[in-house]
Amino acid sequence: MSPGKKTAGVVFGALTFVVSVAVSLAIAEGVLRLKNTAMDNYDIEMWRYAREMKVPSPNPLLGHEHKPSSSAVLQSVEIRTNDWGLRGGPVGPPVPGKRRILFLGGSITLGWGVKEQDTLSARIEKMFAEHGQAVEVLNAGIGNYNAQRYVERFLTRLTPLQPTDIVVHYFLRDAEVLERGGGNVLLRNSELAVMLWILGNRVLQPTGGASLVDHYRAVYEPASPGFLAMTDSLRRLGEYAQRNHIRLYLAMVPDVHDLQHYRFQPIHETMRRLAGPLGFVYVDLLPGLAGLAPQAIWAMPGDPHPNALGHQRMAETLYPILAKTPE
Repeated sequence: MSPGKKTAGVVFGALTFVVSVAVSLAIAEGVLRLKNTAMDNYDIEMWRYAREMKVPSPNPLLGHEHKPSSSAVLQSVEIRTNDWGLRGGPVGPPVPGKRRILFLGGSITLGWGVKEQDTLSARIEKMFAEHGQAVEVLNAGIGNYNAQRYVERFLTRLTPLQPTDIVVHYFLRDAEVLERGGGNVLLRNSELAVMLWILGNRVLQPTGGASLVDHYRAVYEPASPGFLAMTDSLRRLGEYAQRNHIRLYLAMVPDVHDLQHYRFQPIHETMRRLAGPLGFVYVDLLPGLAGLAPQAIWAMPGDPHPNALGHQRMAETLYPILAKTPE
């Protein structure tokens, strides 16, 4: 065989291989997307949430924000945002003399996997209404936010809402350092790439119950960067609230991986000690959730976000504190 024919054969073989791989990947992508239409894959639904409802923020401290006035069905639940990027319907101007409570937090505050009317914020508003009080409750929760992000977003974006009360719906992860993220082109557009990336991370960085305890112990070391940033953010919020006569609450959300043998009380105690001097009324939500099994509290198997029952229990614990006659 002549050298030219050999070269042509090699090129043809290489092209055949590339085309075969491309077709195989396209088929795998299509099969995976068809499978995930059932919305029962937590990782893919979170990826869709980031893709369909988030936009990069010009503020590097925020990383991302919600698309205003948008909606998507995620994990079989509709999530809609208003002009402010808050979950829920339109927000009118502040009404003099009317109480307006603003919830700050991450994906638990948002109500991931929970219908809008069943979220903590919606339940609190309904509880006030049932007791004859017209109180407006707003939900500023955004997935993958920590304390530094949601305080920064309030101070730079949401102060015109003029809340009379702010509830920091605080979760253990809120003292973690978060990267801006964004992913590459493949991770933004391919479910197959996302699944392979997730699988690789789980193989290379396995985590277990004991390592989670160790992880949070390191996060809440007084000198850790995340702890210092969280503390400074809450201090800034406390100072703003004092200047503007806003009541502050820190509602401590427990980790729901194992509520029957809870191991993070020391962190709750740390936040209790921190809250008072910074101007917050501290409310521990653990008593309302303690003892619940994962299948009773998780949004779905593999998704450790509180479900509608969890939001109901949190509302039942928090409402009596909020309902006390404001000073």
